[in-house]
Amino acid sequence: MFAKLEELERSFMDLEQELADPEVYNNQERYKKVTMAHAELGDVVAAFREYKQLSSDLEDNKEMAMDSDPEIREMAQMEISEIKARLPKLEEELKLLLLPKDPMDGKNIILEIRAGTGGEEAALFAADLFRMYSRFAEQNGWKVEVMNSNPTGTGGFKEIIASVSGSNIFSKMKFESGTHRVQRVPATETQGRIHTSAATVAIMPEAEEVDVQVRNEDLRVDVFRASGPGGQSVNTTDSAIRITHLPTGLVVICQDEKSQHKNKAKAMKVLCSRLLQAEQDKQHAELAEQRRAQVGSGDRSERIRTYNFPQGRVTDHRINLTLYKLDAVMEGDMGELVDSLVSHYQSEALKQQAQDG
Repeated sequence: MFAKLEELERSFMDLEQELADPEVYNNQERYKKVTMAHAELGDVVAAFREYKQLSSDLEDNKEMAMDSDPEIREMAQMEISEIKARLPKLEEELKLLLLPKDPMDGKNIILEIRAGTGGEEAALFAADLFRMYSRFAEQNGWKVEVMNSNPTGTGGFKEIIASVSGSNIFSKMKFESGTHRVQRVPATETQGRIHTSAATVAIMPEAEEVDVQVRNEDLRVDVFRASGPGGQSVNTTDSAIRITHLPTGLVVICQDEKSQHKNKAKAMKVLCSRLLQAEQDKQHAELAEQRRAQVGSGDRSERIRTYNFPQGRVTDHRINLTLYKLDAVMEGDMGELVDSLVSHYQSEALKQQAQDG
């Protein structure tokens, strides 16, 4: 591990020299690449330098611990205890920082929420989930933009698709993909019976031009008149767009904007992200075949979380985590859930790395 860290530190120092070179600065494309590479190595190099400094301090304090002055010996022993407590934690941190990075982690995401079993109650739950994610995004300083929605007359959504942009969103949100289940008494229920409904969430890294190549001849673009619930928000022009990707049969519809051009741009963004996700899923499936046990598949058919309103609890079934603060979670206080999932899958990846040798 330490040979690898030394190598990374040398690369980091080379990049620092490049950044100080006026020629590199004048070539903005090169400068951007070097800046990104430098930033990616920043955390691991900082942790490694702290580790080296503490190791050096430990040796110095061991010498001081044999000093004739009892005060110096006592001070050295205190330092030694503190350093010995910190070093193992730092070593674990370095192991995590050395894990192969998911190349998608830094990307923005396309968030898709669809009502599942449960009729109107499922559509209302889909709207609640969208609100929860929007609040969480707001707390993180991310921007949410609705790409397409299919609202119901009572404030729910049969489907809602949004782009979320900001810093390292996919790394935090990728474990939200799956079936979310809700248990509560619907507002329309007169007997006070608890109903169970579901909604599915898909989190896809937003594709950039370099990620997916889509040929015009592979697309069929249909233009039609947008419609809204109950005759409202109905456009009088043919501005809604349906794009069909002929090789895969994927269909994307966008009708939220009044401009045909904007709807087409949004539909293309969603289509490219779905194609990228399909490619990712294919690669993950191949990896799972090789290993026979895949860590963090994010299989969308599995029930990942239950939101139980009568008991005020939310349970994530993958990591057996139950929090009794459902109201806060629905208001976007998802940090504990998200961080616990990230930590869990990092631990699984470390175990896998150890097995792979």
